[in-house]
Amino acid sequence: MKRVQRWFREFGRPPRVLGLDIARGLAILGMAGAHIGETGALDLLDPSTWSALVHGRSSILFAVLAGVSIALMTGRTEPPAPERVPGIRLNLVGRGAAIFLIGLGLEMLGTPIAVILTLYGLLYVAVIPFLRWRPWQLLTAAAALALLGPVLLALLTALTLHPYAEGIGFVLYGSYPITVWLAFVLGGMALGRMRVADTATALVTFGVGVGLMVVGYGLGLVGALAGVPTVVDGATWAPPSGWSGYPKALSDADPVGSMLAALFASEPHSGGTAEILGSGGFVLVVIALCLLLSRPLRWILLPLGALGSMPLSAYTLHVVSVALIGGPGGFFQSNAFWGVTAVVLFVVATVWSMFVGRGPLERLVGRAATAMATPPRAAAAVPQE
Repeated sequence: MKRVQRWFREFGRPPRVLGLDIARGLAILGMAGAHIGETGALDLLDPSTWSALVHGRSSILFAVLAGVSIALMTGRTEPPAPERVPGIRLNLVGRGAAIFLIGLGLEMLGTPIAVILTLYGLLYVAVIPFLRWRPWQLLTAAAALALLGPVLLALLTALTLHPYAEGIGFVLYGSYPITVWLAFVLGGMALGRMRVADTATALVTFGVGVGLMVVGYGLGLVGALAGVPTVVDGATWAPPSGWSGYPKALSDADPVGSMLAALFASEPHSGGTAEILGSGGFVLVVIALCLLLSRPLRWILLPLGALGSMPLSAYTLHVVSVALIGGPGGFFQSNAFWGVTAVVLFVVATVWSMFVGRGPLERLVGRAATAMATPPRAAAAVPQE
């Protein structure tokens, strides 16, 4: 009983930021809903369709919070000192490798879920060059990727006539292209460097999020009213057999149309500039609200915070449950199962947090990171004769 009382009194207190744990919990529940929920099409004028907001935005929330976590574990408001950087680099490599392997294991289950953990692990390595960047530098890089990345990638894809191979398919053309998701992680790192637990920071984040939503979804609306297709029709496109056929193939690839589509696309997982800005702004609003409400609604939101304190374990449990019920390659949608999943995750995460503490896979990843960053022991000296 004392352990339970202590948990209610102490869980989520500094140095942890309860609002961030609550936001992570929402991201997990949202991704579960995107995978198995019966959400239909989104109509903002019809509240019964608002559950469709989980599509795309939940995984973006997960990525932005990953950036916040990286900032918090590498110095919080101050970039790490130069002498700490080599150890932090190895720590991130170990952490990313462990998450990547867990993602591969989940993919081997054969579910129709586009597992995010493989790219998630890769992002831990991709941020290494940015560890000592200041918030304004991180925001500049995130803005450049958001505004220019989709358009330049679309142009490059058209000029090279839609190349495809395992590497570029995974990094550039999959469900989670790194040019898009790195922007979210860098934006999250910038937020994590700016006293994210302060009320003033949360209020500014809320305002910026609303502004980005207006710009991003407004851009998508302009594109829709102008009749800009969000996907270029490639039905008539065929690869050339040599340089002589390249001009026609390039014309069929429609570089200008592809760039416009990449700019105005706002649909979930479209990877367009409008989606990055609009959905990124939506995510900032969610994070800000979680930070602001975590104090007055602490007792109500503690189970959600417990879930968010072990997102890797919770995500894995969700995917495994889908594999066990649906079978290899099986696909099903059920709001009832989504609800049961939420309840089970709440209960398991809360009880585990009370009596054990850190999530099991979070412990595993932490050990892998520590092992990678720990220098090898010096070999015992060989006695001389």
